[in-house]
Amino acid sequence: MSQGFDEETHNKLLARIPDRTGRPVGDWLRMVDEGPALHRFAEKVGWLRGEHDLSYGHAKAIIHEHDRRRGRAARKY
Repeated sequence: MSQGFDEETHNKLLARIPDRTGRPVGDWLRMVDEGPALHRFAEKVGWLRGEHDLSYGHAKAIIHEHDRRRGRAARKY
């Protein structure tokens, strides 16, 4: 993984997000879609942390998953 977590750590962080935040990962991904049009990974993580008071690890996992899914969707077309 290019953003610093190995696949196992990334998956563990994603699995903990609903319990830690009270929201499923899908809700967080939608928030990123509806949030400001930031381009840099670090800017997105910073926005998510500041706006929603998330830990660095959870914010980073959400943004990485968002970017990963968006990239996968783009490759379908």
